[in-house]
Amino acid sequence: MGTETQSQTRNCAWFALYLALMLLVGNRALAETRYSVAEEVKDGTVVGNVAKDLGLDINFLTARRFRVVSEKDGAFFDVNQDNGDLYVVQKIDREELCEGSGACLMELKIIAENPLEIHYVVVEIKDVNDHAPVFPEKEQRFEIFEQTLPGRRFQLHAARDPDAGSNSLRTYTLTSNEHFEIDIRLSDEDKIPFLVLKKSLDREQKSMHLLQLTAVDGGKPPRAGTLNISIIVLDSNDNRPKFSMETYEIEIEENIPLGTSVFKINATDPDEGTNSQLQYRLGTTLKKKVYDIFELDKITGEIRVKGAVDYEENDVYKLDIEASDKGTPPLTGECRVVVKIKDVNDNPPEIDITSLSNTVSEDSKPGTVISLISVKDKDSGLNGKLITSIISDVPFELKPSYKENTYSIVTKGYLDREAISHYVITIKATDCGDPPLSTIKTLNIQVTDVNDNKPNFYQNPINIYLPENNVPGKSIFSVSAADNDLSENAAIYYNIVREGSKNDVTAFLNINSENGQISALKSFDFETLKTFQFQVVASDSGTPSLSSNVTVNVFILDQNDNAPVILYPVSSNGSAEGVEEIPRNVNAGHLVTKVRAYDADIGYNGWLLFSLQEVSDHSLFGLDRYTGQIRTLRSFTETDEAEHKLVILVKDNGNVSLSATATVIVKLVEPKEAFAASDVKSAAKDDEDTNVTFYLMITLGSVSVLFIISIIVLIAMQCSKSPDYTSKYLQETNYDGTLCHSIQYRSGDKRYMLVGPRMSIGSTIVPGSHANTLVLPDRRRTSEEVRLIQHLNELIQR
Repeated sequence: MGTETQSQTRNCAWFALYLALMLLVGNRALAETRYSVAEEVKDGTVVGNVAKDLGLDINFLTARRFRVVSEKDGAFFDVNQDNGDLYVVQKIDREELCEGSGACLMELKIIAENPLEIHYVVVEIKDVNDHAPVFPEKEQRFEIFEQTLPGRRFQLHAARDPDAGSNSLRTYTLTSNEHFEIDIRLSDEDKIPFLVLKKSLDREQKSMHLLQLTAVDGGKPPRAGTLNISIIVLDSNDNRPKFSMETYEIEIEENIPLGTSVFKINATDPDEGTNSQLQYRLGTTLKKKVYDIFELDKITGEIRVKGAVDYEENDVYKLDIEASDKGTPPLTGECRVVVKIKDVNDNPPEIDITSLSNTVSEDSKPGTVISLISVKDKDSGLNGKLITSIISDVPFELKPSYKENTYSIVTKGYLDREAISHYVITIKATDCGDPPLSTIKTLNIQVTDVNDNKPNFYQNPINIYLPENNVPGKSIFSVSAADNDLSENAAIYYNIVREGSKNDVTAFLNINSENGQISALKSFDFETLKTFQFQVVASDSGTPSLSSNVTVNVFILDQNDNAPVILYPVSSNGSAEGVEEIPRNVNAGHLVTKVRAYDADIGYNGWLLFSLQEVSDHSLFGLDRYTGQIRTLRSFTETDEAEHKLVILVKDNGNVSLSATATVIVKLVEPKEAFAASDVKSAAKDDEDTNVTFYLMITLGSVSVLFIISIIVLIAMQCSKSPDYTSKYLQETNYDGTLCHSIQYRSGDKRYMLVGPRMSIGSTIVPGSHANTLVLPDRRRTSEEVRLIQHLNELIQR
């Protein structure tokens, strides 16, 4: 009691002194200055110049007894009276001074006397990471039943770190193991660690687990503290079956194989013996579908699949499960297992084609819609996300519609039925599942025809070689054209272009409009007409109709239809008979006469050969089979008869030879009579030659004019027509004494001639052609020139 009285007296005295000082100071204001310094700094560390900050004169600090007044022993700060610095006197430990994570402030009272001034200075002590987290105990021990289900939590000792702010405790880590993991619960500013059982324990395998929990702060570098954890696995049970959770949620894939265990329910019973032996069963109030799909092993608690699981039918099943022990009476525990069905990509996409038409016209413009398609997939999520495309190389593409998974098939280019008349559009729809499933569907499109192709002849121009003397009304040849279009667009009819002139050969031609068979209404004669040309037009039946034409060049081929004609000898009554008188004294080889013949045909048909059909004495006369010259074989004798009859047979070389005969009477006379007869005959023959020469000159002039006109016409035709088919027909005398025809004609850059009995020098036979067709050098001579040269040769010989 006396002590308390003394304490009260002392406090009153201090209060009185304080009031007195305040009265002395008067109205002077009290000032407060703030500094900060880190803990654990060395002694003598300057915090700041407090004299300067307080506005005191440094020169009078000593005189004014400038100092720090501390109410406690062991002050941490002092002032230097020489310069006014506030410095650290001893090591500062923030954690001893201040607890918690708030700011650590120290209030200093600085006094200067004469006059008395009191100043309050606040120094904030900054924290440094000088403490590691510390657990209250070095080891913590747990006893855990082996039936404890995963997820069970066990609270651990929490570590403490005196440091504040970022230097305080940050996290916990647990040594790696397969049974436990760490879970941290935040409670206000504390971090409370929990040991979580993530895998069931098995005492028979391992009865003790040694773990280490590490607490780490946030300093740089960080500091750490450890806690050793000992876990002893107990072999005892509770009295009642108990599930670790009231509701379990599991997820299985659809189409899981039958008999697969999807979940094992596990209840624990702390009892021993039969009281800890548990049996499981499904609840009795479940839907019938649940019993059809799932079954529960009453001993193991395994849930197995016994029916087809289809996500599209049902995506979740709820199973109520009871666990009962074998005690008396049995105790039960309940839980619910929610089985969520995970969709798998087990449904391929479905493609539905709504075809507007299975045909498209070949003149359709790009973008023409030919069909609509829609795709769908019963799966969900990415398994039901579809990618649709046309995978065949066709001129069609998919155009998406405003509605998802709906497309239209449109043309992306121009079509040509003649190139491709049928398209198989292959549409492929693929989902985005893993692995993806695809569906392929085809659409057959037929391209319909439009009349965009005109008929085409297989050959243009067409060269026809027609034997003369053809049967009137009979088909001589046919033309054929093809049209790539179909049906009416490809139905072709033919007609001949007729000029309508008087000498138009086409007037004698008729054509079958349906098959192109051309027949001649008259028989052609090679000797009259050797070649002609006309055009055939092929038109289709489309709308509008398209047409094309072909030029037909007809070459008349010679037939052996003309018998040889005897030109000499010819009697006054027109018969082929003549009398020749020769002197009896002529020598062997004397030319008696020459038989001359003519055949209107050409080639082998006009090639004449001479032979003696009848002769009185074979030893006297000989006949040249090619020239028709009759010569003596020996001299005449007195015993030879004065008159000899020679019958000469002239025949051509046709397949069926035609012939003519001439009779020559040879009379042997005395030399004087022969000379007289020769003079008379020479005079008569001179007159005859003069007349022949006159007519020859007239004929030569006429033919020359016609030849020039023909050349001009041929040049004009060559300029107006691309194919070079010009014909020239020349008559030449190919051997002495025999007149025959030859035809020359030009095809391209080659010149051909059908020859008679004797070939011209320099001619060659063209392989593959008629045996009487020759390729001639490019030399051209009119028949009149040939005749003139022949006549001049005969005059020279005479």
